[in-house]
Amino acid sequence: MGDGIKTLSVIIPAYNEARTIHRILERVIAVDLHGIKKEIIIVNDCSKDDTLSAVQNFIAAHNYSNLRLVSHDVNKGKGAAIRTGIQSATGDWVIVQDADLEYDPQEFNKLLAPILSGFADVVYGSRFIGGNPHRILFFWHSIGNKFLTFLSNAFTNLNLTDMETCYKMFRSDYIKQIDLKENRFGFEPEVTAKVSRIPNVRIYEVGISYYGRTYAEGKKIGWKDGVRTLWCILKYNTWAR
Repeated sequence: MGDGIKTLSVIIPAYNEARTIHRILERVIAVDLHGIKKEIIIVNDCSKDDTLSAVQNFIAAHNYSNLRLVSHDVNKGKGAAIRTGIQSATGDWVIVQDADLEYDPQEFNKLLAPILSGFADVVYGSRFIGGNPHRILFFWHSIGNKFLTFLSNAFTNLNLTDMETCYKMFRSDYIKQIDLKENRFGFEPEVTAKVSRIPNVRIYEVGISYYGRTYAEGKKIGWKDGVRTLWCILKYNTWAR
């Protein structure tokens, strides 16, 4: 960002997250990246609750210069919000942080480690490897996740354990060169397919924690999104490149 210090851009797509947005912002700000700056970009995807005012109030109450709010005039979906964040990012690396409390920002350092060691260009945070805490929920979701990850791997020739994870960290120059199209949860298989085709890309995976939510607690992804993910795996690994 102009001063020689490396920066991580944290993109937070937010839709109707007024109850938790202040807590995740506090957690992201609190993370010590050991000499690396954080740029936080909140993309309010035309929330119908008080998300916008909650973020505005948070910004007004905190003296944190690298915190920006971008708003969509209409609801476009998580993938579209991520695209907006990527376009706005100025850091050396980019990561997506959901506005809920399912993922722990303290684990940014885990994803950064193989990048800073010079081994990786892209790092996925897997909820299914390592000895990290993992809330037990939704048997059929886990079966669906494993099937979709398996199918994605079959096309990309990667051996990921968690293609659907929110935590994906990218070198900015890599993610900015990808022409992303998906507006909703199809972002995950699309970006995986397109990243896998970058010449000589080095993709790593590290174990992370997962504090999942129930639908009563605000979880939004449903079976229709699983069907769309299946379609996107086929689409972006075959005819739509």
